[in-house]
Amino acid sequence: MTKPTVITVTGVPGTGTTTIVNLLSKKTGLCLINTGEIFRELAKEYNMDLSKFSNYTKSNPKIDLELDTRQLKFARKGNVILEGRLSGWLMKNNNINAFKVLLTADLETRVKRIMGREEKTYDTVKFEIIEREECEQDRYLKIYDVNYEERSHYDLIIDTSDLTPEKIVQKIVDGFSIFED
Repeated sequence: MTKPTVITVTGVPGTGTTTIVNLLSKKTGLCLINTGEIFRELAKEYNMDLSKFSNYTKSNPKIDLELDTRQLKFARKGNVILEGRLSGWLMKNNNINAFKVLLTADLETRVKRIMGREEKTYDTVKFEIIEREECEQDRYLKIYDVNYEERSHYDLIIDTSDLTPEKIVQKIVDGFSIFED
């Protein structure tokens, strides 16, 4: 990967995006930008904890637009991996040449993965996943009129349910090599 590069990785909670982008960054040497980290930075700038800030964003679309601005700044510099729900769509919508990846997994798998890292019951995790996804979808439809899981936004879609992180990263690297040619 020698020319300026943008790779986006999108997926709902429990699909493995964080694990995958960390491994992908190590393998490729590309800088990793996690929109969750940008969101946390914005919460600090607004002097709010994450819960309060999340509620604040529901009625303040300017926060999502600020996230977009910061992602686009990094993307225009290149040599970056962007992890975020709207990263792929954002690149496509702004005519930025990027290799856009969507990670998927069935709900059962996602719940079990999250249970493995958080001390919560199956029912609690399942409820939280569904609630979060509905909230995000509603917000993104209102602000952008977009469904971030719309598959036409992506160059590569990987069901991570039964794959190791290493195999997923290799699929992305292989897919990117074809994309780059």
